[in-house]
Amino acid sequence: MKSFPELINEANNQINTVSVEELQSIIDDPKLILVDVQSKEAVEESGMIKNAIHANRGFLEFYFDQRADNPFKKIDVKSDSKIIVYCGAGGQGALATKTLVDMGFSDVSNLEGGSGAWVEAGNILYA
Repeated sequence: MKSFPELINEANNQINTVSVEELQSIIDDPKLILVDVQSKEAVEESGMIKNAIHANRGFLEFYFDQRADNPFKKIDVKSDSKIIVYCGAGGQGALATKTLVDMGFSDVSNLEGGSGAWVEAGNILYA
């Protein structure tokens, strides 16, 4: 059996990450899809990064399944879209990023340190 820290380390070894500074430089890019995978409660309590969409990690596969007949699809992902996933500290984001890579999305990264690092760098979260 694997522990959750082992799963997170395994995911981090297989995915790309971006720093807060890298995200700051592209935050307004219309090709960017910024995805908060925290629970609804965490998002309601803390807020989200500017331009982010909420896609609870437990429903990620449903929301990102790009089949035309998928009633749960949350967003259309174009071939030139850049997806950046984040959570509060980075662990859920790493696992969610790996899931999207496993689903076939090619330009997916996890925000290193999650929204905690975003706020620590002097940025704000929006309700």
